Amino acid sequence: MPSELEYLSGRIAAGKLSRRDFLGRAAALGVSAAFANSLLANSACAQTPVKGGILKAGMQGGAATDSLDPAAWSSQVPYFFGRQWGEQLVQMSPEGDVKPALAEEWDASDDARVWTFKIRKGVQFHNGKEMTPADVLATMERHSDKESKSGALGIMGGIDAVKVDGDTVVFTLKEPNADLPFLLDDYHLMIQPNGGKDNPAEGIGTGPYKVTVNEAGVRLGGEKFAGYWRDDRGFADQIEIVIINDATARTSALQSGQVHMINRVEPKIVELIKRVPGVTIQNVAGKGHYVFIMHCNTAPFDNNDLRLALKYAIDRDEMVQKILQGYGSVGNDTPINKSYPLFTAMEQRTYDPDKAAFHYKKSGHSGSVLLRTSDVAFPGAVDATQLYQQSAAKAGITIEVKREPGDGYWAEVWNKQPFSASYWGGRPTQDQMYSTAYYSKADWNDTRFFNEGFDKMLFAARSELDAEKRKKIYADMGHLVRDEGGVITPMFNDFIDATGPQVGGWTPDGNQEMMGGYALSKCWLVG
Repeated sequence: MPSELEYLSGRIAAGKLSRRDFLGRAAALGVSAAFANSLLANSACAQTPVKGGILKAGMQGGAATDSLDPAAWSSQVPYFFGRQWGEQLVQMSPEGDVKPALAEEWDASDDARVWTFKIRKGVQFHNGKEMTPADVLATMERHSDKESKSGALGIMGGIDAVKVDGDTVVFTLKEPNADLPFLLDDYHLMIQPNGGKDNPAEGIGTGPYKVTVNEAGVRLGGEKFAGYWRDDRGFADQIEIVIINDATARTSALQSGQVHMINRVEPKIVELIKRVPGVTIQNVAGKGHYVFIMHCNTAPFDNNDLRLALKYAIDRDEMVQKILQGYGSVGNDTPINKSYPLFTAMEQRTYDPDKAAFHYKKSGHSGSVLLRTSDVAFPGAVDATQLYQQSAAKAGITIEVKREPGDGYWAEVWNKQPFSASYWGGRPTQDQMYSTAYYSKADWNDTRFFNEGFDKMLFAARSELDAEKRKKIYADMGHLVRDEGGVITPMFNDFIDATGPQVGGWTPDGNQEMMGGYALSKCWLVG
């Protein structure tokens, strides 16, 4: 029994076992609560961060087309690397609360239309210059410019004016919005010198690591920034991201110790990885979802009966069972699930070959439809696409599958081709998710869902401070997306990462994969 308790307390120290699970296991072993809590106290001491070393991650989602310009980030590697060298005004906590970052505090007018953010003093950029409110203003201006093609453009569209007032930055909104602090956590809105207007891809930020290596699609690296303003992250001397898009190679790199953590563990191999000594599966449920997206303004997908036919032609239950292996849940053709606080359940759409055939005939379309997919679209995407092809065939619908190479998929296929596999990591609030991907003027409206009624409801929800009324508006928006939109959402995925035996400090974070994107900054090497 002592050896098992030592093992369990060691897992506590490495951040791989929760306090609740430890106490439950200790009780099952007949250990008194007092003794178990004393072991926890000792383990807490062992959780003290260790400084030094090179912390490495092996990741899927990198390509030769990747840029350090935050406006252009559309896949996980640029986003993840950006979390290490850049920061926003605010930051989401693992519990889903918005916390101060480069803004010390903020307040709003009674109608939530004017927001004032006090900018932190004494924060340095990696080029040695002090970050100022003027840099914040310039950042917001750049991401509001349509020419920037920023992924945050849909969010910035709700802002009427931004100005500097002493040590504060004041946002005046077109309509009241109680969610503005959450929206400013958007990972595109990294504060850069002069907003990035001079050289947006320079990779200069205020984060714990400054960029030292930028080999797009191959390797990214950073070294600890001596002038960093906070002490709760940035424990390793150096960080490195190795791009390993192949799932088997990524797993092998973790097992061999080439890297200390990996993302995107395929559900079908989770049980095998669990048997590897020293390797821990780190999975957490959240707002992430795997999708097939249709462009509503492009034939033949501009016909809603065809879109409905393709929605009824997918077997969600089979896909969750075979692709996610239980690490996720069934989707309902909207980007919103119960992880959102103002979620309203809708009647679940199910696989119905007869309804699919009815709408397909009604659409007047004949012949096949071309669906593009890739290994990088999401874990198991190629297999999922083949399952979709088979279920659609039972409804008399022929889906022609084209497997695209991973390198360049996010630049050449996603948001460009009319029918493709993709994924979304979710957003902190419904407003942000809808503003980013479904608002008519959003640059990332990847289904080309242009609906004036939806846009009006989006603005109405922002200005509605009564939670129940706001919830009703969001429910109506969800029905509109499900019944008229171009997104097919078969499943919501767990984020499944894995760590090796040397990683300490890992904590669950359902905001995004890899601890909300902060794993290299918040973890450390224990030996």
